[in-house]
Amino acid sequence: MSESHWRKRTISAQVAKAVARALTIAALCGAAVTSAQAVQITDDRGKTIEFKTAPQRIVSLLPSLTETVCALQQCERLVGVDRYSNWPEFAEKLPKVGGGIDPNIEAVVALKPDLILMSTSARARDRFEALGYTVVALEPRRLTDAERVLNTLGDILHVPPEQGAKRAWREIEAGVEAARQSLPARVKGTRVYFEVSRGPYAAGEKSFMGEILKRLGARNVVPEALGPFPRLNPEFIVRANPDVIMIGNRSMQDAVNYPGWHTLKAVREKRVCAFDVAESDVLVRPGPRMAEAARIMARCLSEKAP
Repeated sequence: MSESHWRKRTISAQVAKAVARALTIAALCGAAVTSAQAVQITDDRGKTIEFKTAPQRIVSLLPSLTETVCALQQCERLVGVDRYSNWPEFAEKLPKVGGGIDPNIEAVVALKPDLILMSTSARARDRFEALGYTVVALEPRRLTDAERVLNTLGDILHVPPEQGAKRAWREIEAGVEAARQSLPARVKGTRVYFEVSRGPYAAGEKSFMGEILKRLGARNVVPEALGPFPRLNPEFIVRANPDVIMIGNRSMQDAVNYPGWHTLKAVREKRVCAFDVAESDVLVRPGPRMAEAARIMARCLSEKAP
């Protein structure tokens, strides 16, 4: 055998071995990817749902969930949202399919979703499941809930934690801490009443808004025992006599006409922050804009705290 022919056979054998190794590695990696694609989550109803592949056509019927999907940099998977989902701009331009309480079932079905995101209190959940659609019910109320929802949606969408949920949560934490550090010392201990909506419905100590207020050094006049968002008797607020009142009513209805409120020192001295619609949207959604919510609350405290 000539030397050149021997060299050709040797090179061919080496190439064949390299190819075989590459195919083996690819097969192993392929098996790992296939295995990794099967994700099992438990939603806030306690229902366990398995996702063999990541959903590509999502309808979100809760603004905070819409914003969380986008915070995971997966906005393009959304094909429809509820009427109140207006951030970011991408979501605002998507087809609107009613509200979380009263979704347009025909409109949702027409979008052919492979995942529907809803709150636990949404009425149409059972109907969608009866029609064969995958529904995940998530309803964050506390900061720990918001972090958990980030992680759950990251798992469902197969977004690596460091690129998605963990990164987004670090940004939220850093933003809240920056808001705290921006406050003057006199704010510490300021007694705050936060009205979420007419009723009055308040943000209690157990709500994510109450927890942010605590992180900012303020004291919530609505105790933890009353739950995250209790409906109060207006007399309760009169007796509590807060130093500062925050009003997050999206409807912008006047809130200082409750019986007895004219006697409140915060009302008489104009230590009331009535947030506009855009600010209220930020404040009442337990999602990726909670750092911005902390900045809005901090600005109010800086301006109004006695």
